Amino acid sequence: MKFTYYGHACFMVEINGKKILFDPFIKANELAKDIDIQTIQPDYILISHGHFDHMSDALDIALQSNATIVSNFEIVSWYQSKGVKNAHPMNHGGKWAFDFGTVRFTNAVHSSELPDGRYGGNPGGFVIESTEGNFYYSGDTALTMDMKLIPLVAAKLNFAVFPIGDNFTMGLNDSILAAEFCEVRKVIGVHYDTFGYIKIDHQKAQEAFQSKGKELILLSIGEELNIN
Repeated sequence: MKFTYYGHACFMVEINGKKILFDPFIKANELAKDIDIQTIQPDYILISHGHFDHMSDALDIALQSNATIVSNFEIVSWYQSKGVKNAHPMNHGGKWAFDFGTVRFTNAVHSSELPDGRYGGNPGGFVIESTEGNFYYSGDTALTMDMKLIPLVAAKLNFAVFPIGDNFTMGLNDSILAAEFCEVRKVIGVHYDTFGYIKIDHQKAQEAFQSKGKELILLSIGEELNIN
């Protein structure tokens, strides 16, 4: 599968001919100023929670691409009130078979508020299982023992996508433990460097993962990676 990083916690994965965009926050991210959202045409948009830095471009991209928004019930309902026609609500512990693979909505320990101040439902993450591989995107979360359930209910993961910037989410050491809980060796780091609170030392982070027998992948904004 092809993985494209758009900065912060926004990325797109191409699976079985479908493009799945996660947590779109691009135009308001100064580090992603060279990304033109008009060129992003996903089939699905998966949103982990209601914070601005995870959904600020979702409406524009959904309307221009006719993509299906997948998120918790509260977020999906909010987008439907904004004119989004294609949407699929989920909630924690549930899973659904889409045309690219199966999506399971998982717990996340964080907060969630929609841009207009309304309640954004409980935050979550996603486990994606497909014929091209399996991965877990935790969304914004603290380290949680719930992650130990993932190897029990899902197929073996090829990789995971974890926040590593600390302060608002897991930091470096907790993300290593999360990888151990999920029984995954390869991690793509997100949610770092965008703000002063979450700047990291890239070399130190990668060496810390390596010392535990794991690989931390840090992509440049706009970079693509074929991963399996």
